[in-house]
Amino acid sequence: MATHSIFDTLGDSLKQEALSGIGVMQFPAGQVLFSAGDHCRGLPLVLRGTVKVQMTGVSGHSIVLYRMGADDICTLSIGCLMTGRGYRAEAVVEEDAEAAMIPRPLFDELMGQSARFRLAIMESYGRRLDDLMLLVEEVAFRRMDERLEEWLLARAAKGQRVLTVTHQDVGVELGTAREVVSRLLKELERRHLVRLARGRIELTGLIERSVTL
Repeated sequence: MATHSIFDTLGDSLKQEALSGIGVMQFPAGQVLFSAGDHCRGLPLVLRGTVKVQMTGVSGHSIVLYRMGADDICTLSIGCLMTGRGYRAEAVVEEDAEAAMIPRPLFDELMGQSARFRLAIMESYGRRLDDLMLLVEEVAFRRMDERLEEWLLARAAKGQRVLTVTHQDVGVELGTAREVVSRLLKELERRHLVRLARGRIELTGLIERSVTL
């Protein structure tokens, strides 16, 4: 049985109907849940694991829009269900995940019959929209070297001394090209803030800096 806080917004009979109308599915890391252009079949609910939603532009560069963990709702799917349009991005499983799908007819019924469900869906949509607006502001108005250093410092502050990531991975996180990331990382290495190896970034000087922040 699916366990997700969104069902707590429903009355007993409607909750029973909803739970009987969905199934729980398992997804391994690396599986694509939906791709750009796909038709939205319903509302995915993440029960366990991590799923990232990313967009790829005509240039071939990708950027992570947001991540979904346990008890999260897919904001992009809400938009697609409300507008009837296809997805504009793709969702990829990062850590083995468990998810449930509320089929579109059931979603429409719950939105129409439960004010609390409808409010919870719109609140979730609004919170994610705020996050996406901050992402747009960051990408549009902040220098990439500042964003990269801040991204690395955030991980150093969590005690992650070595990141097992490629320059392409970092580029997707920040919405820029691998070549840009490589050039900026080389500059950080020259300043003795990181040490680079194939598929690894050692946060040498950044660890010390994060402690003083």
